[in-house]
Amino acid sequence: MAKKDKDNKIHSGDRLVATNRKAYHDYFIDETLEAGLALVGSEIKSIRAGQVNLRDTYVAIRNNEAWMVGSHVAGYAEASYQDHDPRRDRKLLMHRREIMRWRIKTEQRGYTIVPLRLYLKNNIAKVEIGLARGKRAYDKREAIAERESSRDIARALKEEMR
Repeated sequence: MAKKDKDNKIHSGDRLVATNRKAYHDYFIDETLEAGLALVGSEIKSIRAGQVNLRDTYVAIRNNEAWMVGSHVAGYAEASYQDHDPRRDRKLLMHRREIMRWRIKTEQRGYTIVPLRLYLKNNIAKVEIGLARGKRAYDKREAIAERESSRDIARALKEEMR
C-alpha cells in the first residue's frame, strides 16, 4: 500500500510500515528522495512486523555517508543472542552525488533532512527522506486554521448536498 509514482501517489503494490507525522507538523518539506537502508537480519524482521518508530529521527551526513539517527526498530523476539540494538544509527543507501547535493543544502541554507516514511518495496526496506525547513509557531497555527477551514467547507458542502 505504499508504492508511489512521480506524483507521490501511493499504489497498492507495496506496504507502508511507518510514517513520521510529526515531521509534517514541524517542517515545510521542500524536496523528497527515496533511499535504501543497510540493515541486519533481525531488523528487517522487526520492520516487516511493523515495530518501527520514526519520531524524533533525523538524517546526519558523516564522512560522505548518510545515516538515519534516532529511529527505533524494536528487538525481534525470535532472534537469538545476536539481536540488534534498537536505537543504533542506520546507514542510508544513496548515490554519492545525491548525498553531496543535500549536504551542501543543509550546510548553506539551514535545511534539515528528516525521514518521512518507511515502507517495503518489493520486500526491500526503503525510507523516503525529505529536505525540510523548520516551521515557526505562527506557521503551525496557520496550517491548523487552514485545515480546519477546509474541513468546515467540506462539511458545509456535504450538508448542502443532502
